[in-house]
Amino acid sequence: MVNKSTNRPGRKPVDGLSATLEKSLGVISNFIAKEGVAPSVQELAAILGISGASAHEQIRSLEKKGYIKRTKGRSRSITILKGPHKVSPLISIPIIGKVAAGVPIMAVENIIGEISVPAADARGVCFALEVVGDSMIDAGIDEGDFLVVRQQPIAENGDIVVAIIAEEATVKRLFIAEDRVELRAANVNYKPIFVEPDDHLRIVGKVMAVSGQNGDG
Repeated sequence: MVNKSTNRPGRKPVDGLSATLEKSLGVISNFIAKEGVAPSVQELAAILGISGASAHEQIRSLEKKGYIKRTKGRSRSITILKGPHKVSPLISIPIIGKVAAGVPIMAVENIIGEISVPAADARGVCFALEVVGDSMIDAGIDEGDFLVVRQQPIAENGDIVVAIIAEEATVKRLFIAEDRVELRAANVNYKPIFVEPDDHLRIVGKVMAVSGQNGDG
């Protein structure tokens, strides 16, 4: 069952920060509050599920924007100077496998880890999937990103969804006409998937947010 309207995943930048940098600032703030010291680059990378180089770049960006400061020659020297008006607390959700942003791949549901995301991005029962492929790049979804997916069996026209067709999973934007259902890529190199009545389409969930593997902002 599907409803008609338009919606997009993700959140708007807050106080000049991208969602990625806002999340990193929240992680640093929560770590300091809990441990009494700032996280190392490696610890920040592990919590966010990104590379050490990406974590270092996010720290550099936060410092450049005036949200934190560091003392040269000292480890764990991050001091928070200011924060967004609302830093959403982080929660952990399970990573249950991978999903194709390309041609559908066989659905695999094995918990392979977890990822920390802002609670505002994970309303309801949510899980994460790692993206394989490039069919959704124009929607800001790149290979290696993690999708925050809210489990639900229905979706609205224009939602980005994780769908299963004949036991194969894919992430696409849902479009509904009076006599047609399509799963459309966000990449001109991919053709729409036209869903036939006997394709046994099943909506697994709606994409609520995208957690990138590379720092931005």
